[in-house]
Amino acid sequence: MTSAKDSAAKPTQNSVRDATDYPEVHPGRNGADQRQPRTIVFLHGGNVGNWSWDPQVLAFGDFNILTLHLPAFGARSEETWDGLESAADDVAALIADEVSEGGVHLVGISLGGVIALHVAARHPELVDSVFITGTPVTGASTTARTFHRMQLKLIGSEWYWRFQAGAYGMVDDERELFAEHGVKLKAENMRAIMNDLDPGGLPKNLSAYQGPVLALVGSKEPKLVQKSFASLRENLPQTITRVVPGMHHQWNIENPLLFNAVLRRWITDGGLHQILTDPQAVKPARGVKPTSVDREAEAPKDQSQVAGESVSDAEKAPPQKPGKFTAKFDFKKK
Repeated sequence: MTSAKDSAAKPTQNSVRDATDYPEVHPGRNGADQRQPRTIVFLHGGNVGNWSWDPQVLAFGDFNILTLHLPAFGARSEETWDGLESAADDVAALIADEVSEGGVHLVGISLGGVIALHVAARHPELVDSVFITGTPVTGASTTARTFHRMQLKLIGSEWYWRFQAGAYGMVDDERELFAEHGVKLKAENMRAIMNDLDPGGLPKNLSAYQGPVLALVGSKEPKLVQKSFASLRENLPQTITRVVPGMHHQWNIENPLLFNAVLRRWITDGGLHQILTDPQAVKPARGVKPTSVDREAEAPKDQSQVAGESVSDAEKAPPQKPGKFTAKFDFKKK
């Protein structure tokens, strides 16, 4: 695990940046009342590194932020995956080290969302709220399991990761980092993670966490994620479930302005962004054409209109253009 001291260290100017350079600790600026900023913990997915949260780090400078390298990923790609509970305890240890007072806002995508639920179940005293997206927790079918294991033969191929990046809606520099990081993943670690997730990723004693939970899914994601919503609500009744129209799995990169607006509304006052749709309100039958909401979300728009808010209201930080953040920032100098 990278400590705060290590994260703040500045490498030599001639060192080469790669997908493992991104810091874990990002101190926030004090507000006008000089109170200690609250903390957001971002947990990345199972095929990206902590660099994938850069658009959020840039937009939430008024918060302390932790962007962990999860075990077996990024700077820790040489480590052995030791299970979901171990990963959750790993996250809790960094929170305990870095957060002096109050709970944190946990934000997780895909595998990071599953780990966030385990952190909330095992260490509820550390968590103020949970925000997860693209997180399947009901287990994979036999067909899906077979397909996923077939893909393990391809993880060392750069073309495979470039193809996946396109399927996730990534462009430009994000695609480069995605491929760079992907080829460093170890097949044995990915297989172990699949073995943990395939039966279903819900932790034991999830009811120990009584705080608010928002679970999201992009409308262009596999249906497996949305099917998990029922199990989430059953085991965690306070969970609010919503669909994000027009978005793929990695929508924090695909449309960071929208993601940031949705997240800020949630962690500021527990509110729901107006673009989110209730999956229980409308259940189209097979063969039904996309709804007007989906068609509207896919149409080109001014970014501030997509977010449904003014930039100053939703972001409170300079806006960023999707797909360009890595070209403007040297991760080692942040």
